[in-house]
Amino acid sequence: MSEAVSATPGTRVVDGRVVPEAGTWEIDPSHQSFEFIARHLMAKVRGRFPGASGAATVAERPEDSTLEIEIDANSIDTKDDTRDAHMRSNDFFGVEDHPTISFRSTGVRPGKGESEWQVDGDLTIKGTTRPVTVDVEFLGGAIDPWGNQRIGFSGVIPEVNREDWGLTWNAPLEAGGFLLSKSVRLEIEAELIRK
Repeated sequence: MSEAVSATPGTRVVDGRVVPEAGTWEIDPSHQSFEFIARHLMAKVRGRFPGASGAATVAERPEDSTLEIEIDANSIDTKDDTRDAHMRSNDFFGVEDHPTISFRSTGVRPGKGESEWQVDGDLTIKGTTRPVTVDVEFLGGAIDPWGNQRIGFSGVIPEVNREDWGLTWNAPLEAGGFLLSKSVRLEIEAELIRK
């Protein structure tokens, strides 16, 4: 027999799933992480965009909810100033002409697990918009020491081809193959505050 699910602060139970309370929830800029992982030669390299903002509008029916995220492309941080400058150039993000990376949801549906969701949406990078699906885990809700209602999410896009968004720069290797992988993994961690 399965255990009964129960709501925590900022949450409710709908169709046996704990979901956020209906309303607008804004991403807390000091408690978020938008990262990518790509292969460089034999190692995986991680980069992040600390300049991110956005909000989820949670509907009474969770499937009618929406999510919008704006990322400052210039905020890219791979822990290497030379690489970061290259990634801001037209070889990659072209931040002078395309300062923002954005995601706008087009649909929300339940995933396999009780806390899992699939969020379909349009990802815009360097002026190119393509559909993606984010695998989302809802981490629940709480009230912080200052009385704010908070909810948490983890999200992942397991694999995107960066070349689909015009990020095509690469360098061939003497032994064959290329310096950088085309495939990139995107990861999101975020706390949102009730507005």
